[in-house]
Amino acid sequence: MTVARREVLGLGLGGGLVAALSLSRRDVWAEEVVEIRMQGRADGAQVWFDPIGVLIKPGQMVRWTNYNPGNSHTTTAYHPANGKPLRIPEAAKSWDSDYLLPDESFSITFTEQGVYDYYCIPHEQAGMVGRIIVGEPEAHGGWMEPVAASRGVPDEALKAFPMVEEIMAKRIVGRL
Repeated sequence: MTVARREVLGLGLGGGLVAALSLSRRDVWAEEVVEIRMQGRADGAQVWFDPIGVLIKPGQMVRWTNYNPGNSHTTTAYHPANGKPLRIPEAAKSWDSDYLLPDESFSITFTEQGVYDYYCIPHEQAGMVGRIIVGEPEAHGGWMEPVAASRGVPDEALKAFPMVEEIMAKRIVGRL
């Protein structure tokens, strides 16, 4: 997995904004870079990732951008390196974007097939989580084993994850 910290800051918002606005209605399987927006209400009462679930190809890049003017957010893998249960493929590398201020971005290229669950450090208790599926599901191979690890994950976060089957059927699941 290749990590490019805040890579898009030098590119400006123009192209990124157009891609972000069009992503929710397009087939992410065909997109080169998948944009996930970090958003929230102005009063801070609600925060979320949008889309909350995506299906991508191995080798595809995901870019999270903070579009919430009133909050900092992170994208952080559920992984023991981050003090959480393993909810990504065993062979995959953990990540933590650190706090992203408004208009900052963080990117990763996913190479290992499987289910990846992630969260926002300050907003996990509020259910700010997301799920990325890389590749096609296999009959064997333990795809769902990491998803079953729920010890230490808040109930609000567990309830917020979209179902793997829904992501596989739709390829993109918007904010619930």
